Amino acid sequence: MKKAKINRKWAIFLSLAVCLIIMYICTVTGVASISFADANRILLHEILHLDMDLKGISEGSITIIRNVRLPRVALGFLAGASLAVCGAGFQGIFKNPMADPFVLGVSSGAALGAAIGIVLHFDSGFLGMSGTTLPAFAGAFLTIMLVYNISKVGKKVPVSTLLLSGIAMSQTLSAAMSILMIMNQQSMDQIMFWTMGSLNGKGWSQIVTALPYCVVGLIILFTASRELDIMLTGEDAAIQLGVNVEFLKKKVLFASTVITAAVISVTGIIGFVGLVVPHVVRMIAGPKHRVLMPLSLVFGGTFLIICDTVARSIAVWEIPVGIITSLCGGPFFIYLLGRMKRGGEL
Repeated sequence: MKKAKINRKWAIFLSLAVCLIIMYICTVTGVASISFADANRILLHEILHLDMDLKGISEGSITIIRNVRLPRVALGFLAGASLAVCGAGFQGIFKNPMADPFVLGVSSGAALGAAIGIVLHFDSGFLGMSGTTLPAFAGAFLTIMLVYNISKVGKKVPVSTLLLSGIAMSQTLSAAMSILMIMNQQSMDQIMFWTMGSLNGKGWSQIVTALPYCVVGLIILFTASRELDIMLTGEDAAIQLGVNVEFLKKKVLFASTVITAAVISVTGIIGFVGLVVPHVVRMIAGPKHRVLMPLSLVFGGTFLIICDTVARSIAVWEIPVGIITSLCGGPFFIYLLGRMKRGGEL
């Protein structure tokens, strides 16, 4: 037992160290030609507030590091880490490694809300959100509330019914958004780009908007890790061991929806992070959520930072990061289906 705890601590420490190194590399890497020496001086000045001599460095280079790359890497880590932990939570309550944060139609609700905001040129603000962000967040939350109430049978919410209701709602909302796009073709390009998911043009304001919701949601999910571990034995066994299963479902659904809505309202739809990362971590570290969640947080943030760096570096024009994550996640999803078909364990 002691050895397992030591290994767990070292695994988290090592993954965090690798993540920080990758964040540094991705911050100093980009299309703009800024030397490593100049980038290092700027980073030491901006992050550690050291009295570095920035003479000889153009104002444009300082602005790129301070206002473009740094917030972009930070937002990439926040979004990837948050979606990965949500994926681990969803897979825990569904007892299905193929579940992810978008399985209940949250992404479709956010997409429809954002599309309505774009078409109506929505610019009002509330609770730190404004513009497209607010209707996207509202759309995601209204969707999960509707799906939950549709699935409710008495005082219980069967997981299978919840999943089917989410799929049906997702398809319905996607169809509604398609109709909206056809009726407002002048806004179609903007809506399509939003649904692809991108960190391009995002800055510190988007981080400030999403961070409080993500922190609160992540704290709730981490406090549910023990109950989720017990849920691995099955709902009936968990009830006998004193777990309030229905309250746990509400807690995980609420926290995951808050996080997912906050993230995709500022980044657009970035899929497959919550599917791929928890499953990879589970294969490496096992199914225990006390290990799975912190490692998913680090792996998820690292994964999205790498994908975003690839998206902004492989071509003269920028590719939305949602496309890169889908290119990684699609084959992995097929791999999972193949294992299920062969009767292998996921």
